[in-house]
Amino acid sequence: MNKSLEEINNTVSISENGHFLKRLSMFMGPGLLVAVGYMDPGNWITSMSGGAQYGYLLLFVILISSLSAMLLQAMCVRLGIASGMDLAQVTRCMTTKRKSFIAWIIAEAAIMATDIAEVIGSAIALNLLFGIPLVMGVTITVLDVFLLLLIMKLGFRKLEAVVGTLIFTILFIFLFEVYVASPNTVDVLNGFIPQSEIITNSGILYMALGIVGATIMPHNLYLHSSIVQSRQYNRNSIPEKKEAIRLAVIDSHIQLIIAFIVNCLLLILGAALFYGTNASLGRFYELYTALRDSQFAGSIGGGTMATLFAIALLASGQNSTITGTLSGQIVMEGFIHLKIRPWIRRLITRLVAVIPVFVCLYIYGSSTQKVEEMLIFTQVFLSVALPLSIIPLILATNDEQIMGKDFINTRRTHIIAWITTVVLCILNIYLIVQTFIELFEV
Repeated sequence: MNKSLEEINNTVSISENGHFLKRLSMFMGPGLLVAVGYMDPGNWITSMSGGAQYGYLLLFVILISSLSAMLLQAMCVRLGIASGMDLAQVTRCMTTKRKSFIAWIIAEAAIMATDIAEVIGSAIALNLLFGIPLVMGVTITVLDVFLLLLIMKLGFRKLEAVVGTLIFTILFIFLFEVYVASPNTVDVLNGFIPQSEIITNSGILYMALGIVGATIMPHNLYLHSSIVQSRQYNRNSIPEKKEAIRLAVIDSHIQLIIAFIVNCLLLILGAALFYGTNASLGRFYELYTALRDSQFAGSIGGGTMATLFAIALLASGQNSTITGTLSGQIVMEGFIHLKIRPWIRRLITRLVAVIPVFVCLYIYGSSTQKVEEMLIFTQVFLSVALPLSIIPLILATNDEQIMGKDFINTRRTHIIAWITTVVLCILNIYLIVQTFIELFEV
């Protein structure tokens, strides 16, 4: 079987005799690309809206969601290193050609849905920062195809460095904004304690489900199981593979902790600025305006907080573009064994993504509300694709023929993974039903 992402597979050298921190630093990177999916524009709106409506109550939900993500991504690391295959390749081996083709279609739909969100987020950010019309902003997003190709030619470590820079830009922006907002520390800490209201109050429950349901991105599971194989380790040595898994899991956990902090900061910012003010923060423009007009904005020079928010949004859109491209290549090669030039693959994906956005703009003009509503439909696609990604992951990591007896799930991990999967599937079904109910009511 061909290697996953053959052009980067086994290309990043690792120091064999270096101390632990040096070796760990060589494994740091894949987790950064994965963490991008846990701080995408959809998570932003959900977290900040949750804080604005219910204060710090839902910080506990963000904590549980992040712990679930850590578990699943660690399983992806173990799958990629132990089996030498990514999740798409493993799924293809475990099922028939026909079922594999269907799984590929669904995975592609999820990636394109994610790409639509990236297009919308980037176009809105350009509009907020520079006043560029949405139609032109959407057109400009097509050009990032060539930017990505340029970065890829510099090497995979350079790509990881660019993503890391953008992630820390987002982190520092929201650290600054939360510092300026001066939330009550005791209230923030209490938010991590579970409260019965999360279950008993239907409005809070729905928002909680939104946070959980939008956390795990299907394409991240395919992505992580592939790019973790970019490091050079002895594929035939069990001890070296165990060491590689240990270091890669640490990388994954560190980066997902950063994503957890960003999501917490978003909710804390929403709560500190807008809880109790009856502010409606369901969309990017509403959030931008609220930040610009908030009482805290004046203390640091007018709309600085709103501008920083728009910069972070643009950084998030560009980051997601990179990971979406790699994920698309992984599922295409893994499921249907089709290899095409990366720039052609990227161009096709982006053109398919911008078409529905252009259609929406053509029908409704420059209606920002209608464009932002498209994000709802992208979340539905992601919800449908999620079980078809997680279930094969659990089955594969518990299969000795695929993993080897030294790398299969422990009994505890297996049980927790299945419980997590069942809960996530139920929550996503609930979200889909509620989404369509709201749409028909409107």
